[in-house]
Amino acid sequence: MPRLRIGSRGSQLALWQANYISALLRGRGHEVEIEIIHTTGDKITDVALAKVGTKGMFTKEIEEALAAGKVDLAVHSLKDLPTELPAGFEIAAITERQDPRDAFCSRKYSSIDDLPRGARVGTSSLRRQAQLKAIRPDLEIHPLRGNVDTRLRKLEQGEYDAIILASAGLKRLGKSELIKQIIPAEVMCPAAGQGALGIEIREGDAKTRELLSFLDNPHTRAATTCERALLSSLGGGCQVPIGAFAEMRKGKLHLDSIVADPDGTKLLRDSRDGNDPVKLGSDAGASLLSRGGDAILEAVYGRGLAVPPQP
Repeated sequence: MPRLRIGSRGSQLALWQANYISALLRGRGHEVEIEIIHTTGDKITDVALAKVGTKGMFTKEIEEALAAGKVDLAVHSLKDLPTELPAGFEIAAITERQDPRDAFCSRKYSSIDDLPRGARVGTSSLRRQAQLKAIRPDLEIHPLRGNVDTRLRKLEQGEYDAIILASAGLKRLGKSELIKQIIPAEVMCPAAGQGALGIEIREGDAKTRELLSFLDNPHTRAATTCERALLSSLGGGCQVPIGAFAEMRKGKLHLDSIVADPDGTKLLRDSRDGNDPVKLGSDAGASLLSRGGDAILEAVYGRGLAVPPQP
């Protein structure tokens, strides 16, 4: 069996993900090495992600190592991968999805509804901020950066009354003790691809693609392809206030999606069913744009809260 080299960020969660894939590959008889690669997103820790505006900020350096042949595959949180990969790369596998929903974490309060007026909530996601402000305009939203441990420590130290994190990451790391509420998708629509891992390889590397084929989950691929098609049709990256959640319902793919102003004053929703993941996502995106989503996103970019993806 050939030796496989995995490129990964160095955060605790990224290494958990790389080791998870590594264990599955070793179970198939492969010798595996993990190469830690520091990305732009890891180096910029004092600025809200939405204000950084670097497309592929968690993937660029890893892709450079992949292109140079220093690693054979890269393990990413799928929501960090741009909807259009740079030339020369492809997604060989999308793994079975962990819970895609967001988690409300707090030491003192049991849910979003339980928070007192003016409570401090930590998140650097415009998507989460917008949906929080839509249901609780009285809350104070404050930036929250750092790895999962850093964010939880800030909560423990009383810097925030609550923080919002992806439930998948918390569950993977076994750090679910501060989860007080798994937020329903209809209350907080998740990010496109949240909870799934994307395995990236060099485009045309048929040998590696074949070795990784057992990791590809067709249901997760269909759902996340739909979500990413919506994101692509809206011209958005992972840091804009767009939510998308697709799942199979009664034999059809169902997609719920939102576009929202970061202050929560405008929130557009779309809900539809279909069979073609790309068409479903693209149609939902077109509908949201025609109903005012274009104006919301133009205002977001105009205020410098997020930078549109570069061609």
